[in-house]
Order: sequence, then C-alpha cells, then structure tokens
Amino acid sequence: MSVDTAVLKGRKVVGGVVEGEALVTRQTISGWGGINPTLGTITETRHELRGVSFKDKILVFPGAKGSSGWSAMFHMTRLSGTAPKALLFTEMTTKVALGAVVMRVPSSERAMPKSVRLVTSCWSSRIFSGLISRCQRPSRSR
Repeated sequence: MSVDTAVLKGRKVVGGVVEGEALVTRQTISGWGGINPTLGTITETRHELRGVSFKDKILVFPGAKGSSGWSAMFHMTRLSGTAPKALLFTEMTTKVALGAVVMRVPSSERAMPKSVRLVTSCWSSRIFSGLISRCQRPSRSR
C-alpha cells in the first residue's frame, strides 16, 4: 500500500515532535463539562465524537469553546495520563493556548486545511517543532 503525505503549515504554540493517529472533528470542544479528564473522552452531549477517547491521539479540531475552565480540564488530562499527544487547531484563543502549555504537548495553530476531508482520512500525523504537520493517508487504488 502506498502512502500520500500532505504538509499542513501552521504556527507553533508548543514545540515538539510527535507521531500518532489523528482524531479529527469539525466541531469545537468544550473543556468544562465537555470532556472526562480521567478517561480522556469527549462527553459533550451533542458532539460528533461523544464517547470517543483522545488519549494518545493527535487531536485535530477547530478550537476551544466555553469557559476559562477549558485549560484546567485539559491540564487534568495530563495529570491523569489521558492527554492527547498533540493539538492541531484553527481558532487561537487563550483557552486553547494555555491548555496546550499546561498539557505540555506539541501544538500548532492554523494547521487544518480548508478541506477537512484530507485530514479526516489521516491514519497518522507528525508535528515537527509545531511548525509543519504531515498527514499520511493510504493512497487510493488507481
């Protein structure tokens, strides 16, 4: 099976190198009341990823929503050992920036392409110092 690689350029929030499975959503994520930090799952009632674990995944999402408790809840994921490996997002807010810092995970802003379909089919993603993200996906049969 051959693999296509797409390069997504973004702005570093927290540097580092990580590789892993991408968990992609088109919806923002609420921290306070929207996640279970002990389990590392999304619990928000109407969220498309409700019940899905972000533990050890590269979380690709538009950004944070809700109160300033967002960063506190995601900090608890780090303390519980359930934090995502990295964050890729488009909407910079103090909530998501502080969350990335307290989780100590590589993160990049503006790293999502206009076509989310490209990232949705990712099976792995890699962040190089938070500046460039690579999304690998299986090639389609020709």
